Amino acid sequence: MAYGLLKGKRGIISGALDENSIAWKVALKAKEEGAIFTLTNAPIAMRMGAINDLAALCDAQVIPADATSVEDIENLFTQSVEILGGKIDFVLHSIGMSLNVRKGKSYGDLNYEWMQKGLDISAISLHKFLQVGEKLDAINDWGSVVALSYIAAQRTYSFYSDMGEAKAMLESIARSYGYRYGKAKNVRVNTISQSPTKTKAGSGIAGFDAFYDFAEKMSPLGNASADDCANYAITLFSDLTRYVTMQNLYHDGGYSSTGISEEIVEMVQQQHQQ
Repeated sequence: MAYGLLKGKRGIISGALDENSIAWKVALKAKEEGAIFTLTNAPIAMRMGAINDLAALCDAQVIPADATSVEDIENLFTQSVEILGGKIDFVLHSIGMSLNVRKGKSYGDLNYEWMQKGLDISAISLHKFLQVGEKLDAINDWGSVVALSYIAAQRTYSFYSDMGEAKAMLESIARSYGYRYGKAKNVRVNTISQSPTKTKAGSGIAGFDAFYDFAEKMSPLGNASADDCANYAITLFSDLTRYVTMQNLYHDGGYSSTGISEEIVEMVQQQHQQ
């Protein structure tokens, strides 16, 4: 059911790779709620995914952009404003990658060049989006920028390796730039700390399936789906959340506030009885 929450709003949605991507779900929901927007991803990711199919579904144009390139981001904002006929009201930052995780490097044997690349892609790119948006005056007053994060910014998950640092930096940038942009233009900046989600990126992490099941058992509501994450993002883009900013918002079925669940206790007890 659509509510018209984004009627008349213009946006930029990054990171949609395939139909399992959270960004893909956000785009479909934004379209349903009345928004117009452009889609963007890195050229290499575009070759791997199906973003053109999504563009057809949403009647949206695709603008390739390397999220580490200020020049590409400037072009993204400039073209988006021109294509959409006005300044931007919302931006989704759904960008993250660790070469160390992808190539199976342990946390005690990191390739630091890869780590720096991962930080640039996964976190510093948010600062570049915000700085370019501010310098070009491309985001409307009371606009909303949302970036996707994960609880590994606060807690240690061995399999997540240096992506934990990337998410911690991402959330810090959201707070710091959220203050600056809020004072300057009433633009709000938040992160959503999402449940483990069966996307192409998430499923590429070793041990992901086991952890997904663990989080499901730990969360009183179960893991939040990509579709429900999209619903949450839409509310943050809408005028219903005009005074929510600089927040890391947990969207995880209660996982982040649960010490241990009955299901986990029962599982451990059963193991002791074997």
